Amino acid sequence: MSPREQLTYREIKVTTLVWQGRTNPEIALSLSTSEQVVKNQLRSVFDKLGVWSRLELALYVAAHGGARWTDDLQAGPDTAAAVAS
Repeated sequence: MSPREQLTYREIKVTTLVWQGRTNPEIALSLSTSEQVVKNQLRSVFDKLGVWSRLELALYVAAHGGARWTDDLQAGPDTAAAVAS
């Protein structure tokens, strides 16, 4: 299982928004959640993908398909993990 396949649909969504250059407050607003929830999800993503910063996360996404991550999100939460392979 690749590291990305370990991410939840919501974590993929947050990761994609970071890759697009959004700030935590912007991400929280677009996902109708709190900034603390976004921070918690990012911490989980960092651990799962083995990155230490938002920059490393953005570089990881760019190196592993970039725009394809947003295409996978359009498939919905039930299929995002299956498409992630």
